[in-house]
Amino acid sequence: MKSFSRLAQSVSFMRNGSKISLNDKDPNLEFIGKGRSAYVFKIKDENVVLKVFFSPYEHLAKQEAEIYKALEDNSYYPNLYDSGVGYLVIDYIEGYTLFDCLVKGIEIQEKQIKEIDHALLLARKRGLNPSDIHLRNIFLTKDGQIKIIDVARFRQVKTCKQWDDLKTAYLSFYRKKMFPKKAPESILNLIALLYKKNLIPSFH
Repeated sequence: MKSFSRLAQSVSFMRNGSKISLNDKDPNLEFIGKGRSAYVFKIKDENVVLKVFFSPYEHLAKQEAEIYKALEDNSYYPNLYDSGVGYLVIDYIEGYTLFDCLVKGIEIQEKQIKEIDHALLLARKRGLNPSDIHLRNIFLTKDGQIKIIDVARFRQVKTCKQWDDLKTAYLSFYRKKMFPKKAPESILNLIALLYKKNLIPSFH
């Protein structure tokens, strides 16, 4: 198996205006996701993922790696195994994001909401400021554990109310007996877009 750095170097991107697409990668890398600043690959026969940042976000790899180091030995966050210019390597998490749970109709329990609160509190106790907490970066593993990923913004200064709003929506609506526990992906994406554009008021 090639080194993590060699695998990261095998990844290249193409830009078409503001859109970024994958151009090439090592065959040992299985594409599993794309975010606003990076592509994520599972490494063949390894229980880890390689996150490769595209331009102009390569600097976020170092920032996120430092935050994972600050969260070391905290079971709510992935372990960091390696990092370098524009990439990092963390645990592969088998399970569903909370977004997936809503799409598939997997019920999210109140005890899991409390666990997420506890995980964020532990991060604050290490001098971090958990931010950009949304349904796609919180995982529910197959054994029912909570895992939080994408921590690059945990050192931003401004206050982020996103998790507080999600939690209020859960407590005020979702946990009601008659509230639907399953929603189409298109509707969830529309709600997220409207919230991002401040067309849905914050609860706080």
